[in-house]
Amino acid sequence: CPATRWPAATVARARSTAVVRLNRLTELRNHVRQHAENRPGVYRMLGPSGEVLYVGKSTKVRTRLLSYFRARRGEKAAEILGHAHRIEWEYSPSEFAALLQELRLIRRFRPLYNVEHKFDTSYCFIKLTREAAPRLMVVGQPANDGALYYGPFRGRARVQEAVREISDVLELRDCGGGVRLRFADQIDLFGREERPLCMRGDLRRCLAPCAARCTQAEYLERVDAARGFLEGSTDRPLAILRERMRLAAERLHFEYAAEVRDRIARLEALRDELVASRGSVDALSFVYFVPGYGGDDRYYLLRRGQIRAEFPAPRTPAEREALQRRIREVFSRPEPAGAPLQSHQIAEVLLIARWFRQRPEEKRNVFPVESLPELRLSA
Repeated sequence: CPATRWPAATVARARSTAVVRLNRLTELRNHVRQHAENRPGVYRMLGPSGEVLYVGKSTKVRTRLLSYFRARRGEKAAEILGHAHRIEWEYSPSEFAALLQELRLIRRFRPLYNVEHKFDTSYCFIKLTREAAPRLMVVGQPANDGALYYGPFRGRARVQEAVREISDVLELRDCGGGVRLRFADQIDLFGREERPLCMRGDLRRCLAPCAARCTQAEYLERVDAARGFLEGSTDRPLAILRERMRLAAERLHFEYAAEVRDRIARLEALRDELVASRGSVDALSFVYFVPGYGGDDRYYLLRRGQIRAEFPAPRTPAEREALQRRIREVFSRPEPAGAPLQSHQIAEVLLIARWFRQRPEEKRNVFPVESLPELRLSA
């Protein structure tokens, strides 16, 4: 069959586009060659309207950026660079500082091409929603919605069973967020009697705040019990189930007693995992010394896996004494152990935990506050 012949105007436009793209890439490469240095830092690829397409970090910014121009067609780096109209970067004192800044920029701009710092799909979290009648849910990753999150956990199906047990025992709703609520303390001018909107309400396994079967205060009291269980301050759901098992055994209802026993075992397993999770987070509380590029050394104050303060290394004995006082102030502030985390806090906790897990040698620069040695002076 005869070869396809494209219109001359189409061929001309394609050639013009290719020339423009080649000129843009040449300008970007020359800009990097002339101005970028091989220092730790964070870089951003920006689109034609200044939108952030990609955020990355490197211990050698210049080398990393130039590697984009050697990427082959079809590779992700080539695709990102093909849409970039500007490249910006900023230097950091260390790889650790660059990693933290990368996370913060990704959270801020939500770049199209970034997949780093997304949550591992093998994990899940228990979410306590922020609503007039809060619900317990199991989610794959936190959202910026003001809710409280507990975890992370492995084994989504097992955690869902345990959350269902908590909701059933404490009679919390599990319906959608769009369900209309009407508490018993809300005045109804027409005196209507409403039925629950689900079978759980009919079976008395839900307080049914949709049908005015409880006041808001009564419902929130049950929510407090659920939160206390997740935070380790109360075992009320377990106490309720143990009482039911005892009564069933006394009445010779052994099948039901065995069923309740299994439900207790599921909640006890979840409680033990919550204790381990809280312990892992609480253990990430210390002072971390990080040598920096060109002598820009830093001290990071970590509490429950979050950076609470960052200070340059002191250069004089007076600065060292002031920094030690500041460290004691930060760690002396009361903070309950096992408190739930917001979504932005979870991302930082997971990042820091992964940092020390992948770099166990960094633990030699970690100092517990209780036995803090004399801080190093920067040169």
